[in-house]
Amino acid sequence: MSPIAANLQAIRRRISEALQGDSRAVRLVAVSKTQPVEAIRDALAAGVSDFGENYVQDALPKIAALADTAATWHYIGHLQSNKAREVAENFDWVHGVDRLRIAQALSKARKDGSRPLEVCIQVNISREQSKGGVPPGDALALAREVVALPHLRLRGLMGMASDTGDVAVQRAQFALLAHVKDEIVAAGIPLDTLSMGMSQDFEAALAEGSTMVRIGTAIFGERHRRKAA
Repeated sequence: MSPIAANLQAIRRRISEALQGDSRAVRLVAVSKTQPVEAIRDALAAGVSDFGENYVQDALPKIAALADTAATWHYIGHLQSNKAREVAENFDWVHGVDRLRIAQALSKARKDGSRPLEVCIQVNISREQSKGGVPPGDALALAREVVALPHLRLRGLMGMASDTGDVAVQRAQFALLAHVKDEIVAAGIPLDTLSMGMSQDFEAALAEGSTMVRIGTAIFGERHRRKAA
């Protein structure tokens, strides 16, 4: 068994234990940013099909090299308008929609006849200026605008908790995201995804209803140094 396969086995066991018998389906996104194609192939062989990338220029060669696989590609980084076309044309999911202008650019760039681009609105649940996302109170208004755009399918919300070892803080912030999702659903917009939880806090996220976790270092080990653009 490869180290990546062994790590995945351990992660799946921890996910199962965190769910405590809950039958909720949890999607595992392996955050492969800065990782080589060979590592992604190891993860594919171990049963992973979803991969998250932060840097468009790093991701595109990997997407091309793995075009013969059933990989699903998630853009999880901060998205700038000048990268919207490349993301819309090459990725299956975008997790960081936090402005109407970005959503409009993605919708415009998605090719006619393609499956809708799956998107999540990013909500700043930690209220840190260093993190992207709309304030929790603005998420419903943005959801109403995004859901009306062609070529996009609004699936849910994404959020990142503070970088803290305090599980109570983590859970409170993830609970806030779950509450915002409930408010949006109550307003008549169907959502089925809570993208929350990373290597250091995914168990707290699962305790608050996460349906998608984004895990990198716990699968692949320490990140490779990214080459300067």
